[in-house]
Amino acid sequence: MNLIDTAFASIKAEGRTALIPFLTMGDPDLKTSVEIIKTLEQSGADMIELGVPYSDPLADGPVIQRASERALLNSITLKDCIHVAEQAREAGVKIPFILFTYFNPVFQYGLEAFFQLVQSKGISGLIIPDLPIEEDEEVRQLAEAANVHLIPLVAPTSKDRVVRISSKAKGFVYCVSSLGVTGVRTDFHTGIDEFLATVREATELPIAIGFGISSREQVERFEKQCDGVVVGSAIVRTIENAIPLLQDESTREAGLKQIGDFVSQLKG
Repeated sequence: MNLIDTAFASIKAEGRTALIPFLTMGDPDLKTSVEIIKTLEQSGADMIELGVPYSDPLADGPVIQRASERALLNSITLKDCIHVAEQAREAGVKIPFILFTYFNPVFQYGLEAFFQLVQSKGISGLIIPDLPIEEDEEVRQLAEAANVHLIPLVAPTSKDRVVRISSKAKGFVYCVSSLGVTGVRTDFHTGIDEFLATVREATELPIAIGFGISSREQVERFEKQCDGVVVGSAIVRTIENAIPLLQDESTREAGLKQIGDFVSQLKG
C-alpha cells in the first residue's frame, strides 16, 4: 500500500485527525529543511507537504511567496527538493511525504523522468494545483504506475465538478476552505460545512481541509468533519520568524524548537 493509505488507516483506527504541515523546501536552506522535517515529525505531524519553490505561485499568498523567493535566491531546483525527501528518510523520518509543485517544473524535468525520481526517493503523494482534471490524464497514468497518489484540490466553487474530481482522486481529497490564495484567515467561506458534506458524499477517500488554518482552535473546528487538516502559511511564517535563530549554530536548536512548539500546539 501507499504510505498515505497506511497512515490514514492507522489514524482512523486511533480515532483522530491527521495534521499535515506544509513547508517550502530550501527556506532558508536545504540542510535546514531536512532538520525542520525531522522536527515536524517529532512534534506530531502525520504527513508533510513539501513545497517546491516557484517564481509564479498562483495558489500561494504572500507568506509562501516570500519563502519561495528566499529559496529561489539559493537556486533551489525541483530535483533538490526531491532529494530533501531522500535525506529526511535517511535521517529516520517515516511519515508520508506529499510533493506540492506547479506543472511547469514537472514538464520541464520530463514527466517519465520525474516520476521515476519521485518513486525512488520515497514520495507518496503529489499535488499540482494548476493542473486541471481535464488535462491530467498522462500525469495520472504515470502517477498510478509509480504508486504515487495524485491528490486533487476541490473548492467551494467546484460545485458540479466535485463528484467528477473526487471520483479520480487517490490518497485523499484536498478541500480548499476559502476562495483565493493561501494565507492565514479568521473567517472561512460561507457554506463551508455544506461544502465539506458534499465532498464527503462524493468519495470514500479521506478528506482534508487547508488554506487559511492557523491555530489550534481552527484545527478543532474541522477535526470532526475532516480526516486531515493542512496548515501551511502559519508554519511557513513561523519558520520565517525563526530564520535568524536557524542561521546561527549557537541558536539553531532554539529556532527548531520554536517551530516544533508551534506544531505541537496545533496538534493539541
